[in-house]
Amino acid sequence: MNMTAAAKRLVDSGTLRSFSVSLLQAGGFAPDHAAQTADLLVWANLRGADSHGVLRIPRYVEMVELGIINPKPELRFISEFGATSVLDADRAPGAPAMIMAAEKAMALAPVHGIGWCSARNITHAGAVGYFAHQVTRAGLIGIVMTASKPLMIYAGSRAEGVSTNPIAIAAPTGNSERPILLDMSTAAVALGKIMAARDAGKSIPVGWGVDADGAETTDPKQVKAVLPMAGPKGSGLSLMIEILSSLLVANPIISASLNGAEDAPFNGLVMAIDPRAFGEKEAFIKAVDQLAEDIKGLPPAQENGDVYLPGERGFAELEKRASEGIPLAAGTLSRLVELAAKQSIMVPESLGSLR
Repeated sequence: MNMTAAAKRLVDSGTLRSFSVSLLQAGGFAPDHAAQTADLLVWANLRGADSHGVLRIPRYVEMVELGIINPKPELRFISEFGATSVLDADRAPGAPAMIMAAEKAMALAPVHGIGWCSARNITHAGAVGYFAHQVTRAGLIGIVMTASKPLMIYAGSRAEGVSTNPIAIAAPTGNSERPILLDMSTAAVALGKIMAARDAGKSIPVGWGVDADGAETTDPKQVKAVLPMAGPKGSGLSLMIEILSSLLVANPIISASLNGAEDAPFNGLVMAIDPRAFGEKEAFIKAVDQLAEDIKGLPPAQENGDVYLPGERGFAELEKRASEGIPLAAGTLSRLVELAAKQSIMVPESLGSLR
């Protein structure tokens, strides 16, 4: 049965964040790691990226139970050479590992003009735009990528050969909370959107995924693998992210998985670029603002339509949801409530079951 928009519950972001922290801590996350992960997930929900929001919590808890996420990791920098550094995250939750990598890149950038921190042996890192935005708050350009196991068809083949590896690029503007932020998957759609459609009881468009027989499907429950964005362009970009994020730190994922390895870890990288290495920082930010104004001034394709900058709709949605509440799909809510019952965690009254 399909769910309608009325089957969603508006939830205050603070309440959802606190509840998420409780669920993650009860699931084995250290208190600070639970808080960092909850901040990341709710940020995604606030921006309308529900596919990367709190619907992930039950799976994260399951990953702890299965030994995929290490709840007590020893995160340590294993090398540093000039502007580059490598962090071994010891299978830590993705958010704290990537935050640590971002902070290291931001520390290196003012010294060298650029900072690059590779994070190996992380786990699912969610919406990578979150970390790129963190970099721009320091007035730096942020570039973030993560790599994972095969989940996506490699163009020209019938098999999963690459992952949905995302990339985010963010440039600071005169408003530190409104950078120009491109955050995209290399797949036709992020796997999380298929998960969100499943939770909402909705079908998915043709071109998003294929079933176990390799045939395209509109049933999110039947999706075995997703399809690449723009065919060979998407799968090619994903492959290069694997090279930069994994092979460069001697921690291959795709080759290991295709040759029988199970539970291969994730890898990621954060680059921070200091505009002062190229000229005046203030002049650069003014140029970014001018470019944004010029693009916004282009004639819209549809009458009374809008021309959007990368990330703009997400920030507008964030402001709306921060004020009105986050619409939580019935399927997501029921799975969170079920997890809370299993953990003997009290469910906030405002998150009571849908009627």
